[in-house]
Amino acid sequence: MAFCKGSFFFIFLLCNWGIISVSASPNYRDALAKSLLFFQGQRSGRLPRQQITWRANSGLSDGQMAGVDLTGGYYDGGDNVKFNLPMAFTTTMLSWGAIEYAKKLGPQLSSNRAAIRWATNYLLKCARATPGKLYVGVGDPNSDHKCWERPEDMDTARNVYSVSPSNPGSDVAGETAAALAAASIVFRKVDPKYSKLLLKTAKSVMQFAIQYRGAYSNSLGSTVCPFYCSYSGYKDELLWGAAWLWRATNEVYYLNFIKSLGANDGTDIFSWDNKYAGARLLLARRSLVDNDHTFQPYRQQAEEFMCRILPNSPYSTTQYTPGGLMYKLSGSNLQYVTSITYLLTTYSKYMATSKHTFKCGNLFVTSNTLQTLAKKQVDYILGENPMKKSYMVGYGASYPKRIHHRGSSLPSKTAHPQSIGCKAGFQPYYYTTNPNPNILTGAIVGGPNQNDFFPDERTDYTRSEPATYINAAIVGPLAYFAAAL
Repeated sequence: MAFCKGSFFFIFLLCNWGIISVSASPNYRDALAKSLLFFQGQRSGRLPRQQITWRANSGLSDGQMAGVDLTGGYYDGGDNVKFNLPMAFTTTMLSWGAIEYAKKLGPQLSSNRAAIRWATNYLLKCARATPGKLYVGVGDPNSDHKCWERPEDMDTARNVYSVSPSNPGSDVAGETAAALAAASIVFRKVDPKYSKLLLKTAKSVMQFAIQYRGAYSNSLGSTVCPFYCSYSGYKDELLWGAAWLWRATNEVYYLNFIKSLGANDGTDIFSWDNKYAGARLLLARRSLVDNDHTFQPYRQQAEEFMCRILPNSPYSTTQYTPGGLMYKLSGSNLQYVTSITYLLTTYSKYMATSKHTFKCGNLFVTSNTLQTLAKKQVDYILGENPMKKSYMVGYGASYPKRIHHRGSSLPSKTAHPQSIGCKAGFQPYYYTTNPNPNILTGAIVGGPNQNDFFPDERTDYTRSEPATYINAAIVGPLAYFAAAL
């Protein structure tokens, strides 16, 4: 980064034009291993022996306020709250990666499965603890965000939130069903009993989502908004959940439901909130890989999405930074980059299988077209960018040192056994310019701005906060490129 701040005019031009590149190719295998290791740092509950040793047990009373056990699961980002909508999406993406790239994951497949199981064990509790209820979160985000304390020291209210027939949440229920159904495929051969439990629960939760329609944002209000509002509504999660149950069961009921939804909204984004593009691509697989013409409309929708993403497409609605990074929204932009990159590599894979091509106006699109764009995004994240900075913590020579993450920025329990209270962490640890004492290996942060600049400031959560769903989506692409070496 210091090099790009040099006073020589020609260096300034080189940096701003993005001509500077790192000499060595990215080490995708190393990045893949680290992308999965990150999830250990986000674990809630009673921890096993693990590589990220600066974390310890936390949230051991989660669920007690409702008389149930809701321990486990993941903190979504740099705070100490468990939000099930993004956690379930994280689980679905990790599972999709394990399904599509099982062989390419190689020795990391077991780590991927462990990351999935840590989430699904928790999601099963949420779905099965109380008949007629789906628990969808633990912890008061408003009080939590007023504190800067380690998860091990949490003394804020661990409120429990749920949806029910009278307070529906088709979005969070649909995503939970998708996560459990996708995970059931992952464990089908290696743990059949667990797989059957996952699928049985997925069916039950999906039926709840279908029968009791409504957005969980309306039911829960300020406990999920503005943090994880369902801005796109719930129809996309109904489509997504049904698509995964169709994939897991082949039951015609789900296919008929998908057809009845009429979910034809165009989109140029894919995220924890908006699942349309992912669902259509998942369904398009039947057209490309299985040559089933019934699914041709979804293939067409998937390709319309790609035409909105490709930079040279006449239908593109996607902005790119001068350095070539896809730029969707200013808040945690890399979440959209990794999710869309997953769709690029996966659709490229489907196209290669069937030797399929398509056109965006006059632009001829091949499997390699999508692969090339996906590789550009992954390489940018791993350091091939104007700042020569990796946006994965612990990967490469230069990476974010002041991430917006409570556990990483505060000393560990081993280094500082005394409790650090709610407000006590702000002045010495949050506002300091010193690097975080604990390295959250593998964490991908929100990323640079539209001009490729990254300030590396802990207070700038839109750029410096990691999140489980950013990492979950890049696991598949990293496996894809690691196997190609």
